[in-house]
Amino acid sequence: MNSLQAIFLGLIQGLTEFIPVSSSGHLVIAQHFFKIKEDQILFNVILHIGTLIPIFIIFWQDIKDMILLKQEKRKETFYILLAIIPTGIIGVLFEDFFENLFSNAYLTALMLIVTGLILYITEKIDGGEKEVAELKFWQPIIVGLAQGGAIIPGISRSGTTIAASLFQNLNRKAAARFSFLMSIPVIGGAGFLQFLKVVDSGSFDLELKVVLLGFFSAVISGYLAIKILLKVLAEKKLNYFSYYCWSVAAAVIIINLIS
Repeated sequence: MNSLQAIFLGLIQGLTEFIPVSSSGHLVIAQHFFKIKEDQILFNVILHIGTLIPIFIIFWQDIKDMILLKQEKRKETFYILLAIIPTGIIGVLFEDFFENLFSNAYLTALMLIVTGLILYITEKIDGGEKEVAELKFWQPIIVGLAQGGAIIPGISRSGTTIAASLFQNLNRKAAARFSFLMSIPVIGGAGFLQFLKVVDSGSFDLELKVVLLGFFSAVISGYLAIKILLKVLAEKKLNYFSYYCWSVAAAVIIINLIS
């Protein structure tokens, strides 16, 4: 892998991890069309760590209050832990099935169409006025199931979790915060599992320059992506991402048909 490819993949990972257009879907498409045969598991771990940093920067006060188990954050902390249970179960039980999907650009395009529909429908609802702590105990589980489904390339994790949260009558700010905070154990857990694979395979042959370029690209683009999504969500313009998802899906299908 060269420096430009590292920067490119870092930018894609950071931007699309949080903007609701599916990071996994874009990586599949990028590798398909640009012939990037990225088999360095360690590099994927570095990108995952990079995308975690912006969440800690932007939501540090919430995270600190949860770590300290402050009274007003205890129920929200419990709900975040509750929400990641179905995600983890889905990921473990269907790991091989999902991994096989990552080589199918057509399926990814179809799932991008689904993501676009989810975002378009979501923008038609206003959401409610609830905070996370006001949810019933079973409602975070629904959001966790939505997050589990987003393991499929082309389905946006942030898009589906925010949509599921809004359908539980959370207000938009709370829905976004819940989505980002519950991504911490998910992204961190995925990175840890990949790290174990690195240790098992002994794949430590990346150049330091390539690692740093990919890492900082993911950090910077991830920070910008969160800020963009918070602004778009507040302004009720998620449908813009619907049009983007549909355009990319159409382009992938057309290019594959004529090539």
